[in-house]
Amino acid sequence: MSGVRKPFEIGGRRVAPGQRATVELPVSTLTDHTPVTLSVHVVHGKKPGPVMFVSAAIHGDEVIGVEVVRRLLRAPQLDRVSGTLLAVPIVNTFGFLNQSRYLPDRRDLNRVFPGSASGSLAARLAHLFLTEVVARCSFGIDLHSAAVQRTNLPQVRISPGSTSLAEMAEVFGAPVILTAKERDGSLRRAAAARGIDVLLYEAGEGLRFDEYAARTGVYGILRVMRAQGLIGAKGVQKPTVRPIRSARSSWLRAPAGGLMRSFRQAGDVVAAGDVLGIISDPFGENEIEVVASEGGMIVGRSILPVVNEGDALFHIAALPDPGRAEAALGALADQIEAQPLFDEDEII
Repeated sequence: MSGVRKPFEIGGRRVAPGQRATVELPVSTLTDHTPVTLSVHVVHGKKPGPVMFVSAAIHGDEVIGVEVVRRLLRAPQLDRVSGTLLAVPIVNTFGFLNQSRYLPDRRDLNRVFPGSASGSLAARLAHLFLTEVVARCSFGIDLHSAAVQRTNLPQVRISPGSTSLAEMAEVFGAPVILTAKERDGSLRRAAAARGIDVLLYEAGEGLRFDEYAARTGVYGILRVMRAQGLIGAKGVQKPTVRPIRSARSSWLRAPAGGLMRSFRQAGDVVAAGDVLGIISDPFGENEIEVVASEGGMIVGRSILPVVNEGDALFHIAALPDPGRAEAALGALADQIEAQPLFDEDEII
C-alpha cells in the first residue's frame, strides 16, 4: 500500500487523506481558568502536493482576514485539494477577544517572531504558531488590515529580490504590489530564515468588514492555490489585468494639529503639489493645506478627522507609470466584482 498517502499529523491528531478537521493546539489559560488554543483547520487532500498555510488576526483587531478565511473554507474548490492546507483564522485569540491589536502584555505579536517556548506570552504564541504551523509548510499567505482609524487599499507586500514571491503576487491579483523590507521580529522574516515564502495581504480597516477587500482576498488565495497545484482551474479565473507595481512608499504627515477635511480616497492617483486635505482649528480661523510632496497612488489613509501634528495621514506608493494606474485599478475592481459569490457570502 505504498501508493496510499499518509495522514497529516499535528497536535497529536491524525487527519486522513481526503478529510478535514479542526485541531486545537494549547496556548495558555486565561486568569479565570478558561483554556486558550490555537485553532488550525486542516484540509488534507487525497493526492500529494505542497503544504500551504493561510493565517489571519496576528493582530487581534484585523477582522477582515478572519472573514476571508471563513469564506475560503466554504469554497467548493477545497473539496478536491492536492496537498494540504492549514488555515488559522485567528492567531492572536487574546487580542481578538479584546478587540485589540496587541496581546495582554501589550506586545505586538508580529514583532516577536521566532519567539520562544519559555519567553513572554507573545513569544510563546509566536513560537507555537511558527513551529507547529508555518514550519510544516513550503509557503503561506498572511492576512492583515490597516490599524483602527486607518484603511488600506487591497495590496500584497513582498520581500525585495524574491522571484518566487513576485510571481505569487502577480497571480494573487490584488490591485497593488508593494515591495517592502521584512521587519525585525516579523513572521515574514522568521519564515524567510527557514526558506518559507510568505505573501502578505493588506486590505481594509481594523474592526471593520469590507466586501471588496474580502472578495479580493478570497479569490487571490484561490488563484495562488491554483498556480501552486493545490486545486484545479475550475471556478478560478486568472487575473486579466496586471497589478500595479511599486518599489517605494511613504507616509505624508500632518503639518499641524486640528480637524482635517480629506479630499482624496485610497486608490486615487495624485501628483506632487496636489492638495489632499485641509486642517483647520475648531474656530475655522486658521487653515493649513495638506500638500502631496511627491506623486503616486494613495494605498492607505487615516479616516480620523481629529489629527495631531505629525500624524500619518496618507500612505502614497510611488508609481513607474501613473497614466496606467487609474485605468488598471478600475479594471481590477471590475474583475473582482465580476467573480461569482459563494452561497451566503456577501456582507449585507
